[in-house]
This record gives sequence, C-alpha cells and structure tokens, in this order.
Amino acid sequence: MTQIIETQILQPTSGTQHDDAMDGGDKVDQSAIQTIRFLAADMVEAANSGHPGMPMGAAPMAWTLWSRHLRHDPQDPSWADRDRFVLSAGHGSALLYALLHLFGYDLPMSELRAFRQLGSRTPGHPEVGHTPGVETTTGPLGQGLAMAVGLALAERMTAARYPEITDHHTYAIVGDGCLMEGVSHEAASLGGHLGLGRLIVLWDDNSITIDGATDLSTSDDQLARFTAYGWHVVAVEDGTDVEAIDAALVEAKRDPRPSFIAVRTVIGHGAPGVEGTSKAHGSPLGTQTLAEAKARVDWTWPPFTVPDQVATECAGLSQDGAAEHAAWRDAFDAFELARPEAAEEFCRTREQQLPSELGETLAATVSGRTRATRQTSQDCLVALTEALPELVGGSADLAGSTGTSTGGALVTREDYSGSQLAFGIREFAMASVMNGLALHGGFRPFGSTFLVFSDYLRPALRLAALMKQPVIHILTHDSVAVGEDGPTHQPVEHVESLRLIPGLQVLRPADEAETAEAWRQAIERTDGPTALILTRQAVPPHISTEPTGADVEIVATGSEVALADSVAANLAGDGITARVVSAMDRSTYTPDRAIPRVSIEAGVTSGWRGLVDLAIGIDEFGASGPGDEVMAHYGLNVEAVQTRIVTLLEERTTDHA
Repeated sequence: MTQIIETQILQPTSGTQHDDAMDGGDKVDQSAIQTIRFLAADMVEAANSGHPGMPMGAAPMAWTLWSRHLRHDPQDPSWADRDRFVLSAGHGSALLYALLHLFGYDLPMSELRAFRQLGSRTPGHPEVGHTPGVETTTGPLGQGLAMAVGLALAERMTAARYPEITDHHTYAIVGDGCLMEGVSHEAASLGGHLGLGRLIVLWDDNSITIDGATDLSTSDDQLARFTAYGWHVVAVEDGTDVEAIDAALVEAKRDPRPSFIAVRTVIGHGAPGVEGTSKAHGSPLGTQTLAEAKARVDWTWPPFTVPDQVATECAGLSQDGAAEHAAWRDAFDAFELARPEAAEEFCRTREQQLPSELGETLAATVSGRTRATRQTSQDCLVALTEALPELVGGSADLAGSTGTSTGGALVTREDYSGSQLAFGIREFAMASVMNGLALHGGFRPFGSTFLVFSDYLRPALRLAALMKQPVIHILTHDSVAVGEDGPTHQPVEHVESLRLIPGLQVLRPADEAETAEAWRQAIERTDGPTALILTRQAVPPHISTEPTGADVEIVATGSEVALADSVAANLAGDGITARVVSAMDRSTYTPDRAIPRVSIEAGVTSGWRGLVDLAIGIDEFGASGPGDEVMAHYGLNVEAVQTRIVTLLEERTTDHA
C-alpha cells in the first residue's frame, strides 16, 4: 500500500518574509538550501535564460539526497562504485551545477557565472563528458528516468559478478513532464519487473508544466501507477521538510523494490508573484522578483555567494566521500588478492579493452554460405558473447527473428548474473536502458528490433550518438523484401534517416564476410553507437573484383549487392564492364567520377543523388506480397536495373557524340 509521511503541507505565501520554521532541518541545512536556490536563480538571471522554478522548488530534496545519502567522491568523479545521480528533469540544470560546485567538483564559480554561454561547462541541459560529475545527458523528458533504470540494472548485474566491490545506488529526480512521456511507462514497468531495488526516484511533484497546471492534461494517480509496477511508493507532503525527505530515503534504501518518492513542492519556491505558477518554469525571475525572494529569507549575500558555513559543511561531506572511496580501494585490493582473474576482468571491461584474438573469433563464423545476414550476425553474436562477458543485451520481444538469442542465461530479478535481457515490447525503453548500461561502465550493450521499428527508439539512439556511447543496435528485416507483412513492416526511409544522425555508424553488410567485419567494427568502436542493418532473406557471398577499364560503377549495400553482381554479369555479356562496389558504410564510399555511377538500394534515393548519376531505389511505401515479387514490382530485379543502366550509358554516349 502507498505510505504517506505526514508533514505540514507547504502553502505559497505572498508576504514579504518566509518563516524559516516552514523549512524543516537545522540552520546549516536551511542555509545550504537557500544557497542552492539562489545560485540557481542567479545563474538564470545572469544568462537571462533558463529555468529557475524547478531548482528553487527541488532544492530541499536535492540537498537532503546529496548531503545525507549520495556516495560520491568529487576528486574522482569516475569512481566505479559511486552512487549515480540522474537529473531527469534536465531543464533544471542550474540545480545540478550548484550542487557540483558546492561539493567541490571541478566546476568553479566562473563556470556558474557563464551558465548557458558558448564554451562554458554549464550548458543549458546537463551533458555527460562535458561537465565533471554529470552522469548522463538529459533534457528530453523521460529519458533520464529510463537511463536510470539502465544504470540500476547495470549495478545489479555488476554486483552479481563482483559482489565484493559493488555497493551503490542509482538516484533520479524526475518532473511531471518526465512522468507524462511514454518512455517513463516502458522503463518503470521494466524496472519493477526486474526488481531493481537500488533504484530510487524522487518526483518533483509541483503540478506545473509550461502551459499551466498539470490538471489541464493529466489526472493520473502516479502513486497508484508506480505501485502497480511493483515499486515501493512513499509520499512526502511537504517538500521543504528535510527530515521527512530523509526518512523517506532511509525507508527506500531498506526496501528490496525500486522506490518512487513523491515530494510535494512549489515551483519557484519563495519568488513572490510567480511561485506555484508556470511563470516560474522557463524564464528568469527578474531583478525585482529575485531581490524580493532573497529579502523574504533575509538573504543579504551578493549574487553567486556561498556562505562560509555552507562551504565548510560541503567540504566536510566531500572528505567523507573521499574516505568511502579510500575504503573501497582497500576492498578492491583484497578482492584482487582473492580473485585476481576477476579483478583483471573488471578492469578490462571498464577500460573497454578487447582480447587480441577477437578477429579470429569472428572470422570463424564465415564459411561462404548463402544465408541471411541476420543469421550470420547471430553466429557472430554467440561467438562474441562467449569471448566478451561484458557483451549483454537482447531484443524487443523479437530474439528469434532478429538473431539475438545467444544461449546465455536470462537476467531475472532472482539472478542478475546472465547476459541475455528480455526487454519486452518496449523499443524506446530498450534503447534508453542500453544507454544506461553503457554509461555505467563495464558493459557493451546490444538491442534489436525490426528496422522499421527503429522509429520507436530513435530519440534514445540520438542521445547515444550525442553522448558517444558504444551501444549496438541490431536492426533486421531491412527492406521491402520483408514481403507479405506489407508496408507497415517494410522500411523504406529508415536507413537514410539513420544516416542523418551525426556520430551514428550505419553498417549494411552484403554477406557473411561483411557481417563479421561489421561486428568487428561495432565492437572495436568506443566513441559512439552502431546500427547493423541486416536482411531477412538469404544473400550469396560477394566476390569483390576490380576490373580494369570499367565503363560503369555500380554501388550497392546489403542484399542489393547481390543484385548488382548479377547485373554486372549480364552487362558483361553485352560488352559492358561494370565495377561493383559494396558500400557497407556509405560514409566511406568515394565515387569514381571518371565514369558513370549507379546506386542500388531498396530505400529512398535522396542520399545517393549527389553521389551518383542514377539512383535506383524506392521513393514510396511498399506493398504486401512475396518479397521477390515486391522487389520486382519496384524495379529491383536484374532485368529492370540492367535496362536502366544501359539507357544511362546510351544517353551519356549520345550527349558526348
């Protein structure tokens, strides 16, 4: 049942002063909370841009978490066993930057003053790898919560493998918008199913979104919702009551289920005329309102000031974190003595080092057979999983179809030691959880679905590219050759749309050998995601040749390489020499501009038109029918392609006559 911690309910005031007694906790707590509030408000005011309301309302819960529960070492933000903190409501980034500064991360006051300015380490939304102490890039609402599920899952899986040196929690602060986004439903359902007991989510329950009160668009009972997911649920009715928030966190850490703590807050707390309204959400308070908010609590410090008492308190807490880190290092030394091979594996996986024989492992999967690239991919995946215990993942309920059943043990709430994940029909959550697994460290996650359903997960794939996380997406059934399932299941624009994402490596192999090579490139890449685009239908081996004096260059990808080979063989009978180029990674294709060029790809032609003289593809949706008949219907058979190439060459000859 939902538990309510009875506390005084905060009522917004309109007077000139706030009664400090309204804010629970001792004077150090209150001074720290006001420091966080006004540092955040000062940042937004100086930038004349940002979101002051959320930091001002959520400051008490954030301070309580960071000062009494979060286990971290600001001098080593990458400590393997640190607690993870995710600000899913990333628009409130000023809250996080204030905390990072106070606790001694490498984020000096000059960076807070440069909030949202070009080149600063305090961008508008938190970015991992850009600001010390930021665990993940957030801002697209809901994805922070979903990635927190991935981080928490990684903790459980790490603890199953290395229990001697794993003892951390994952915390997240989410807003109303995070909970409205569909990915939050997918991820919370999966987190409850997996029993991720070291995941604790605090909800900044202020009942306000940009357009106004939340009751304009939603009447969900969030407590009942998370209870239904199998979470432990607590409500704190006064979001300024430090002791009540602390008690809720203590209770959550004791419960074996993931925890959802609803903390009732007031957006823009203390800002007269705007607190409790959408006006506090996304605009500076203004000089007068900010001054009045400070006067209410007798805050006489100049902007961007940290009182000595607060600085001293935070320094002491940071020293406590460093001491915990030192104790962990001692535990690791003992672990290394007791289990040297496990310790070596732990370090290798976190440093993303690969065994030297990986190429040989993949080469062994190639035998010159005619078969679907999804089948070859499965052999590669099985071989890699045996060689790389950090390679973990699964599918969105399509393992048999996408070739992602590795034979590894399934990860369950009873046993997290396996390598196979059942994501369920939750493509968006799958991709977000993969990002969390990668961000945690020690794992190389993969996930799979049909290419046409990459639309469901695209926002998380984009974030993976933005964060440079080496996740691997296996996307199968890659063209209208899917056949009878019809246009709803036949991707046309998808490969090209994926190529538009900066930093995403898109590989569409033509045969067994290229599939093995694609896997090698995907595994060896450590600075961004890879999408493997694989066939449902069988394809023969491609024999690469470099004929001299070629009359035409035919460039193709995936299954269309076999079509190009057949066309080239037919053209040879007409005395036309064709060079066939397999552009598994089109970004590396260099056209031979000395001769006519033709592309063949069973998808939209927009991305090929600047590279070739004739782009053969499909610029409309597909149709239901046997795959080979559908391909022929759209002109993707030997006769139709050959005719178009001959016509091109004849036109070129006429033009040059």
